[in-house]
Order: sequence, then structure tokens, then C-alpha cells
Amino acid sequence: MSELTSRLPDPLQFFPEMASFGAETSKAVHNGAVPDATIGLVQLRAGQLVGSTYHTVMQSGMLRTAGESAERIDSLPSWRDSPYFTAQEKAALDLTEAVLTPSFFGERVSDELFARTAEHYDDKAMWTLVLAIAQIMFFIPVGLVAKPIPGRPFGQNYSR
Repeated sequence: MSELTSRLPDPLQFFPEMASFGAETSKAVHNGAVPDATIGLVQLRAGQLVGSTYHTVMQSGMLRTAGESAERIDSLPSWRDSPYFTAQEKAALDLTEAVLTPSFFGERVSDELFARTAEHYDDKAMWTLVLAIAQIMFFIPVGLVAKPIPGRPFGQNYSR
């Protein structure tokens, strides 16, 4: 396999404030209202849905490091019929897919889906899920356009 390269250099050389943005959004998302495992699953599923190898590798690695089982990580694409996820996690994944999947027959997040998800999460937790989805969606274009090198640590994932 040839040496992987990124398309663009590290954005921090142009926008150093992105480091604090990333840290602050992580702090907001990991506030304890939603389990960190659920946040990781939501963000991994978002990476899978948009076809970002960078985000899929990064989020999978973070989940493994946090102790998530191979069964949960491997069966995430088929979460709807997988026995490895709780009802709360499935609600969060359903919300994530609705936000990231075009709907040709109405709004992406229906009142029914919102109500089903809200059965499992209070207002702060619902906002936490929204912010977790928003956080990964901010970084998805970075992965798709700049193509940082998958599997490399931050600060070493750009080749230019």
C-alpha cells in the first residue's frame, strides 16, 4: 500500500482557534447527560453514513479505547436489528440517521421520531444529542475534503 497523504495541510496553521473550538464542543457534548458510549456511537454512525473513512476509523478507535465491544462497533451499520444496543441508544441512532439522511416525503425529524426519542432523554440530553450530531457534522467536511490520514493522532494526521 502506498503512503497515505492528506489533500490539505493541517488547518490549525491557518485557524489555530479550531483547537479551542474542538475542545469546547467536546466539553459541551460530554457533559454527562448522555453516556459517552452513546455519543461515540452517534458520531461513528454519522461518519459511516457520509462515507468518511477518517471519521469511521477515528470514532471506532475511540470506542475501542473506551472499552466498547467489537460486536457493538461491528454491528452498528445494522443497529436496528442488532441485539447489542439499548432502546435509548437506538433512539439516538434513529435521530442521527434522520438528520443525515435526505427525506423525500416530509421533514427529516418528524414529530413522531422526536417524541419517540424524547421518551428516553430529557431536555438537556436531547440538546446534548443535537450538539453531538452538530459537532461531528462540523468536522465531516474536513474528513471528506481535506482527507486527514486515518488512524494517525491529531497533529500527525496531515502530510503537508
